[in-house]
Amino acid sequence: MSYQFETCSAEETIQVGKQLSALLPERGAVLLIGNLGAGKTTLVKGIAQARGAAEPEDVSSPTFPLIHEYGDPPRVFHVDLYRLETEEEVLSLGLDEYLDRRGLTLIEWGERFPGLWPKETPRIELEYLGEDLRRIRLDR
Repeated sequence: MSYQFETCSAEETIQVGKQLSALLPERGAVLLIGNLGAGKTTLVKGIAQARGAAEPEDVSSPTFPLIHEYGDPPRVFHVDLYRLETEEEVLSLGLDEYLDRRGLTLIEWGERFPGLWPKETPRIELEYLGEDLRRIRLDR
């Protein structure tokens, strides 16, 4: 099943994240796919808020720490694989432990390592269309 949205601002992208949260599994991985600046972290702000894990202003890109945990206990794990080059580097993060925990693991740049995810892993694709316009599509 596929769902598609278009947004014209960061606020609208956060709102779509809230809507998508209800369509995502309680636990497991979701791949967030899109170029730099496509709005992946902004979308996570809405998902985390809808799950009661964090307010939008508390969500930031995990580009350097690689993983952020939101909630107490953590209910949303936000992973950024942009800086990693090999599957071995990804495996060294211990993502399997996060996937076994009760929470949703949102993975940016996971499409770079297709051999690590089951084929049925939900995917959210974000496409920058110009100005503040974005297309967001969930395939699950």
